[in-house]
Amino acid sequence: DVDAIAVSKGPGSYTGLRIGVSVAKGLCYSLDKPLIAVDTLQAMAKNPLLSGDLFCPMIDARRMEVYTALYNNENKIVEPITAKIIDEDSFSDVLQSNKVLFFGDGSAKCQEALGGNSNAIFSEEGLPSAQYINEIAVDKFEKEEFEDVAYFEPYYLKDFIATTPKKLL
Repeated sequence: DVDAIAVSKGPGSYTGLRIGVSVAKGLCYSLDKPLIAVDTLQAMAKNPLLSGDLFCPMIDARRMEVYTALYNNENKIVEPITAKIIDEDSFSDVLQSNKVLFFGDGSAKCQEALGGNSNAIFSEEGLPSAQYINEIAVDKFEKEEFEDVAYFEPYYLKDFIATTPKKLL
């Protein structure tokens, strides 16, 4: 009864994306079904509990950096996905004339830097959800927007950098 397999393509955690995409590709191969990849940030912005002019989903990327993009209230991209270091000047051009809703696990650390602007609104809603990935995936399925299962890779946005733990066991 499965027509296709949908997966969040990123950006996000390197390990999480790698595991999710590997499982999805394995299911596609074994079931001979198409693969649909959905933008994590776009799926976050699809949440109907959110309201505003512009939506800025944020995924924590460590320190003061976030993975982010801007979407309008029709879930169309306004500013492309990027890894952004947040300071008080971030989004200043957009915030001059638009109310922007910032949300996701990266937004809390940005509230101090951006919270002084009256057009910056912060919400704890809008975490990633399979429900919103599914809504976008159904649309892509109807348009036959499938990925090449053999060559598809997650959208990491940044290169993986291995580090040595500070505490060795």
